[in-house]
Amino acid sequence: MQKFSICFISFFFFFFFMLNMFFYMIYFISNNLTMMIEWELISFNSMNIVMSILLDWMSLLFMMFVLMISSSVIYYSKSYMSSEINLNRFIFLVIMFVMSMILLIISPNMISIFLGWDGLGLISYCLVIYYQNLKSYNAGMLTALSNRIGDVMILMVISWMMNYGSWNYIFYLNFMKNDLEMELVGVMIILAAMTKSAQIPFSSWLPAAMAAPTPVSSLVHSSTLVTAGVYLLIRFNLLLLDMLMLKILLLLSGLTMLMAGISANYEYDLKKIIALSTLSQLGLMMSILSMGYSDLAFFHLLTHAMFKALLFMCAGVIIHMMNNNQDIRMMGGISFYIPMTSLCMNISNMALCGIPFLAGFYSKDLILEMVMLSNLNLMVFYLYYFSTGLTVFYTVRLLMYLMINDYNLLSIYNLYDEDYIMLKSMLMLLFMSLISGGMLSWLIFYNPYMIYMSLSMKMMVLYVSFLGGLMGWLISNMNIYSVNKFLMSYNLSMFFIGMWFMPSLSIYGLNYYILNFSKNLYKNIDLGWSEIYSGMGLMNLLKNYSFVVSIYQMNNFKIYLFSFVLFMILNMIFIVI
Repeated sequence: MQKFSICFISFFFFFFFMLNMFFYMIYFISNNLTMMIEWELISFNSMNIVMSILLDWMSLLFMMFVLMISSSVIYYSKSYMSSEINLNRFIFLVIMFVMSMILLIISPNMISIFLGWDGLGLISYCLVIYYQNLKSYNAGMLTALSNRIGDVMILMVISWMMNYGSWNYIFYLNFMKNDLEMELVGVMIILAAMTKSAQIPFSSWLPAAMAAPTPVSSLVHSSTLVTAGVYLLIRFNLLLLDMLMLKILLLLSGLTMLMAGISANYEYDLKKIIALSTLSQLGLMMSILSMGYSDLAFFHLLTHAMFKALLFMCAGVIIHMMNNNQDIRMMGGISFYIPMTSLCMNISNMALCGIPFLAGFYSKDLILEMVMLSNLNLMVFYLYYFSTGLTVFYTVRLLMYLMINDYNLLSIYNLYDEDYIMLKSMLMLLFMSLISGGMLSWLIFYNPYMIYMSLSMKMMVLYVSFLGGLMGWLISNMNIYSVNKFLMSYNLSMFFIGMWFMPSLSIYGLNYYILNFSKNLYKNIDLGWSEIYSGMGLMNLLKNYSFVVSIYQMNNFKIYLFSFVLFMILNMIFIVI
């Protein structure tokens, strides 16, 4: 019993903390309050070191969602990680992870943001390499090094902001808009957010991070690590408007959406499909954010967190039941054996697709309607709608493989009913996946807006979703490779399967050339020129000279004496001259 007590303690702590945040958030929204708390750590001469905390409706609401998901995940881990010897270590890592995220959420100060940001990166590395094998180590290294780029950018922002006398960025956003230095800060913030939220060209780490245990994936890919970049950009949004870099971000995040959607249709690993769907949704958040609608991005971030955490939890139950097998080709017909988990899976999948009146619909529909109203070009419009169609495409494909196809794992099998601990932790998220869209649309946009468009434009989202679902159903009945034979060459298919070669480029593309260059440098400079013209060369020269001199000295005493006399005579001649 003592083994699991930590799960209960941390679950209750997070759950009651979450309820606390909820009531505070309601109070703050209804009274339109923002609270800035400063705690002076050291005051020495004219130097103050101050810890600042910013509490407004946004940070409180986000904290509430993070705590809700993390409490469910910790309760879920009690059963999922029950065979784990070091369960306490796992739970402590998860708690530290959540605390780093909370520090990042409530910080208006670049130093404390960096502490939270780096804490997320470090602890995510520890969690990704939790099952200590070669694949985990490689994935952990890729995750850590990709995130280091963002950490360096934040460090550079800290050093640039020393010019202003304070690191509280919240004070500088309005009046520093046209300042060149603040533009540089903006570019660095966007680059940092791109690494953390895995936009092109830093996307390859996100599916690799699936090496972590499933409860961690549920937490990381819904509300913590990957959303940190989006949240940072939401906070810096005033500074970034009208910047060229934001338009580049719009293109890159649109391409990320498309790339993740296409790759998910070729993937057979259950967790990687869900990870690529996270990548697609992050692209959606980043792209709407780069169009200037930060509230919409925040709205989608919260609704997405709910159903994505639930989706990962369902995947965890299925993987457990399938004898730790993640290949969807081996699964099928699970709705007969685990009906409650299948219900949760289907509802979270439908919320992801934006089926009306579930959580995802409210944010996704609003985002796509705002895209229609914006005066951007056809390419952005195409990227949004094609990616929305692809979301339904891979979701229907996943449901066909899991729910409808025949069971393909073993001829003799024992599929047990669900674990009640896992089910209880999933039910709270199931409830939120149903109601959070409507609830948040009243909380965030408390003035009701109506977007007026023609019927065909209003229905466009549903048309695209229906078409994507139809294609998913058709291609699940066929083999996707048979479609490729007609439509694409082998090389193009490999390009789509391998996330546009990004994992290869970010691993071998960097490693091979850099390591090869360093090998040549070592061989030709360290062991070559610098040896000949410095240490070894000088030593050989002196050794050869001393060898000649020693032979000359040892050869004959008469010659030695004669040379000494000759040397003395020459010396005297020189002195006289």
